[in-house]
Amino acid sequence: MLTTNQKGAIAETAFAAHATRLGFDVYRPVAEGGRYDLILGAESRLLRVQCKWGRPSGSVIIVHLTTFRRTREGYKTTVYTAQEVDAIGVYCAALDRCYLLPITLAGGRRALQLRLEPSKNNQRALVNWAHDYELGAIAQLGERLSGTQEVAGSSPASSTSEATARAVASLFGDGRGPAIRPNR
Repeated sequence: MLTTNQKGAIAETAFAAHATRLGFDVYRPVAEGGRYDLILGAESRLLRVQCKWGRPSGSVIIVHLTTFRRTREGYKTTVYTAQEVDAIGVYCAALDRCYLLPITLAGGRRALQLRLEPSKNNQRALVNWAHDYELGAIAQLGERLSGTQEVAGSSPASSTSEATARAVASLFGDGRGPAIRPNR
């Protein structure tokens, strides 16, 4: 059984490798202990990314978004905010897939679920579909929105909803529109 530190190290390494294969620049902080694990470069934008381990449970991937630190007063549990990170990178080892969640979706939350299949009651509202946030699909979405076809992601470009497209584009947008293309 893996420890939480081992899971974190695997998640960071796998996310960095996957992003690099897609053509993103990946940078790592020199010192440990910061609020983000790596910096993801896409064109002229740099994103602070905190990596997390995703665990499948039935038809969802569960992502715990808290951090535990030892302080003088004992252990402290905190969540992530937009002042600390720009996105959460998730690696699900069971599926060997990576996801990039905007902090607008994950910020301030203790956990969230990424749905892999439709729910039994067919709920569609407020569902976080895993395929919408898959790292390959996000790179492909950026290509579709910018009008070029240089990157081929792992999901069809049409599978990303407009609401998700806006949330993801906000990660890389500069006010003039999305700029999510990897640095090839």
